Amino acid sequence: MKSKFRTTAVTVFMVLGLCGPVWAADVAKIGTVDFQRIIDLSDAGKAAQEKLNKQAKEMEADLKSKGAAIEAGQKQFEREALVMNKEMKDAKEREMRIKTNDFKQLQQRYTGVARELQFRLVGQIRNDVDKLVKEMGQKEGYLLILERKEGGVIYMPSTIDITDNVIKQYNAVWAKQKEGADKKK
Repeated sequence: MKSKFRTTAVTVFMVLGLCGPVWAADVAKIGTVDFQRIIDLSDAGKAAQEKLNKQAKEMEADLKSKGAAIEAGQKQFEREALVMNKEMKDAKEREMRIKTNDFKQLQQRYTGVARELQFRLVGQIRNDVDKLVKEMGQKEGYLLILERKEGGVIYMPSTIDITDNVIKQYNAVWAKQKEGADKKK
């Protein structure tokens, strides 16, 4: 009976002894980043949004003035059409169609330009943030850092969201980059 008890006791202590290192293992450090919040709140994101808005307003003003000119031309044509001969009327209608088509092409080109500018600016911010997050992950010992939307994260506790820290560090990096660019000018 004593030998069975001893064998059982030794077995229990061995199992517990082997499990000790598992209990003492470091907890995996996981974080998430909300890229949209970085775009909305970081200095670089705000500057990009400002640049996009400025470009959009300039293009909109140009389109508005060209649209008003086409509309004025159309009204003038409608007034004069009653006294024009057939050839002149056909020529004016053709001219108005060409101007309208040119206007539509300009709208499409401006849309493409705006989309390209947004893609370039957001892409640059994305590259900078990815690089910064990788550095933070290595320095601070993260096992995994996910982007909240692209990573498919539906729920997470706010304790693993490192977005505010990323924004703070990115603002500092961006300020240094901007300062260096200003000195080069």
